[in-house]
Amino acid sequence: MQIALVFALVVLAMIGVRATWFSFAAQDPKSYAETTPAFVVPKVFNGGLVSEGAIFGPTGRVVSRFVMQMKGEWTGQTGTLSETFQYDSGKTQQRQWRMVMGQDGHFTATADDIIGKAEGIQSGSTVRMRYRIRLPKDAGGHVLDVVDWLYLMPDGTIMNRSQMGRFGITLAELVATMRPADHAGT
Repeated sequence: MQIALVFALVVLAMIGVRATWFSFAAQDPKSYAETTPAFVVPKVFNGGLVSEGAIFGPTGRVVSRFVMQMKGEWTGQTGTLSETFQYDSGKTQQRQWRMVMGQDGHFTATADDIIGKAEGIQSGSTVRMRYRIRLPKDAGGHVLDVVDWLYLMPDGTIMNRSQMGRFGITLAELVATMRPADHAGT
């Protein structure tokens, strides 16, 4: 009995070490500080953007695909990013992020389905956001912890990878591209 308990504790400790230091969520924005082009949130998220992506469930299979139209508008250090999702199921979803830029690349953002405030940081060619999201009722209404990384490419395309989970266990992943609307289809 004691051997099984010790084994279980060792396994849990290994999972904790992996999640803390050797995972997608463990990336450090400082590691990207010298990368270019610089991801300046009010500049990159200004005007129209188009996004295509897929959401993967806990088994690694695609559970949903989407196209999203985005529009960013800024007044000084305060902006809104309006998103309209069209899912392959035919459903639509809207979200409006309200963003406030702070010091040293930090920013906060709120939206109606976000619990509290999203905390973000821009560093080099990247942005990392962490937040808690409440899924729509038709998706279970669960609250998930999200780690969202955005990587700005030299041509202005943004690669987006997000992991969502609870208690350190990844339950879903989103992978998407975003690009200025005037570059859509090119």
